[in-house]
Amino acid sequence: MNHPPLRSRFWSDLTSEEFSRLDRERLIAVLPVGATEQHGPHLPMSTDTATIDGMVRASLPYLPDDLPVLFLPTVPYGKSNEHSRYPGTLTVSANTLISLWKDVGACVAKAGVRKLVLYNSHGGQMSVMDIVARDLREEHDMMVVAANWYTLGLPEGLFTAHEGKHGIHAGDLESSVMLHLTPDYVRKDQFQNFGSMTEQLAAENKFLSITPSGKLGWQMHDINPAGAAGDATRASAEKGAAVLDHVGQRFVELLHEIDRFPLSRLANVPAWR
Repeated sequence: MNHPPLRSRFWSDLTSEEFSRLDRERLIAVLPVGATEQHGPHLPMSTDTATIDGMVRASLPYLPDDLPVLFLPTVPYGKSNEHSRYPGTLTVSANTLISLWKDVGACVAKAGVRKLVLYNSHGGQMSVMDIVARDLREEHDMMVVAANWYTLGLPEGLFTAHEGKHGIHAGDLESSVMLHLTPDYVRKDQFQNFGSMTEQLAAENKFLSITPSGKLGWQMHDINPAGAAGDATRASAEKGAAVLDHVGQRFVELLHEIDRFPLSRLANVPAWR
């Protein structure tokens, strides 16, 4: 069934009557999830939320009219307790976040929408997304996809391999994105090459790290007391714009794949019970 063009790509812009006329069996709902947390001395605490909102906007020019996608209101709070000792950070517990996202997902399912994407910008809640995706799949027979913008790929040659491995927070990548999105709130005078404990871990260990091979439970001040890791001095608005455009296209590719995925593949039942 071909879907008529949507008046808006944002769920809350539609009237309830307009929503009732949509082909909700095919509709894809996207829940952007951010955070409000410290990002070193140079980036605003809005970084994760501003970034995911920017990634959503970057995808809009690449969405064809016949791809039925609606973006839910962005969630600006996340599980940020690794930053909780820094003033201004707002964090909720994993249980609270799971309940919130599951409640939103349940409302999406009740509206007749069977496909949901959790679109994330904060690394500290990736494992929470996985839990919610599986729970919603079990409880509502939904197709739920957990996606992180920074794992959809970056333009070739913009960032060093070292930065990709160790610039995990408020480094070149995030600083470049924010220079493009909200330059007035970026403190360029505070840019530094922020070292990271992950460099020492990599030099000293085969498995122990902050990655799944031997994942250390960490706080941001363990990584660097300045609350950042990565070389912000290499950041530029031009690189940020290139990242947004690249990820915007990649995210739409993912949405096409989700659109093509037949829900009948989720209709299997256990071979015995």
